Amino acid sequence: ARMDLTGPGGNERKYEGVPGSAAGGSTGSRLVSGNHPLYEEAEAVVADFHRSDSALIYNSGYDANVGLLSSVLQRSDLVFYDDAVHASIRDGLRLSNARAYSFDHNDFRALEEKIAQVLSKGAYQGAEVYVVTETVFSMGGDSPELDILIEFCRERGYRLILDEAHAAGVLGPEGRGLAVEGNLQEYVFARIVTFGKAFGAHGAAVLGSKDLRTFLINFSRSLIYTTALPPASLLHLLCAYEHLKGPEGIKSRERLFQNFERFTAVADELGIGRFFPKVESAIRSCRVGSSSEAMQISAHLARAGYDVRAMRPPTVPEGSQCLRFCLHSFNTETEIREVLTTLAIALKEQYHA
Repeated sequence: ARMDLTGPGGNERKYEGVPGSAAGGSTGSRLVSGNHPLYEEAEAVVADFHRSDSALIYNSGYDANVGLLSSVLQRSDLVFYDDAVHASIRDGLRLSNARAYSFDHNDFRALEEKIAQVLSKGAYQGAEVYVVTETVFSMGGDSPELDILIEFCRERGYRLILDEAHAAGVLGPEGRGLAVEGNLQEYVFARIVTFGKAFGAHGAAVLGSKDLRTFLINFSRSLIYTTALPPASLLHLLCAYEHLKGPEGIKSRERLFQNFERFTAVADELGIGRFFPKVESAIRSCRVGSSSEAMQISAHLARAGYDVRAMRPPTVPEGSQCLRFCLHSFNTETEIREVLTTLAIALKEQYHA
């Protein structure tokens, strides 16, 4: 049997010996019957692209975060996490036996103070200290001072875990992620990259040392006890990486960065720039007053033909309700101007802005 998959830009991959039924299923978990040879190829491509010693593919970003944190963190360990991290990180922390403490969002000084406060009470002998954050936050599109954070953890021997879900494929050198800037990935204990966003594929991977990979294969329950991805998903992923590294992928990233600048410029021109925090990512959040106001403006945009979702508690904290814009490389200058003009009218009606 043979499976063909034509990726973006006409990339075509053909593999012999892939059963036709495997297009929709993989027959079992990776440790039983579902570990198709394409996993090895895909993991090698992912690890090489993101400059990691190894990669271990999971079925989703949620599975990767839960599987990593619930297995690696031990009862004696201490974990400090940004209070705006994704729900999958919070769930992974809950499933671990480690003591976890949050710090104010993107506030490095708050992290220092929280660590000093907790460690002043003493730590168990042999305890590891972990710091967990994201390189681009999913709701606000903002980022921590990554170089300062990495140096802080490196100097003290803390283990840093970075979720790169919204950076991978877009930011950093050739879209390799923000941790790769200046080769800082060498000082990061683990990174999580997901494939359902910029890559347009499915699944996720934990990047780290070969020892970490071996540990996760043996102890990460969300990897061990779930049906593996089908070969078709792995082929799709390989095509996505080929596209990203090729000329069309490079052009797409360039167009996306142009749209970053256009969005900011048009918002400022229309007098609504103050509703958007200044960020350098594809996520732009328009802060509004309440959940009802967010829903009303979202509906106003939908009637004009724009799909802009209202983010409300518990997805965001009370008082942080927003309209979440996700920019794409295919968005035209006309589309950006029209959606922001429509937004400006709605904001004027709502707030007399």
